[in-house]
Amino acid sequence: MTTYRAEIYITLKPSVLDPAGTAITKGLQQQQYPGVEQVRIGKYIELTLTAANTAAAEAQVERMCQEVLTNPVIETYRFRLEGEG
Repeated sequence: MTTYRAEIYITLKPSVLDPAGTAITKGLQQQQYPGVEQVRIGKYIELTLTAANTAAAEAQVERMCQEVLTNPVIETYRFRLEGEG
């Protein structure tokens, strides 16, 4: 078994309104950052897991994202996986 480290990035789908992102956009523009056009808020999750191989680890993370970590109706995700030896 190998230990893997997964970095998971979860964001709202483009069609979903992001009121927190809108508030931050306005705040940055008011603080003299006029070039900021849009902010979208997301989540970052880091976890370690053990699996027999990279394919099995990827399958586990994929399943976690689809079943527990995200709301597939309004969120999308991507992840990066690294073996830790």
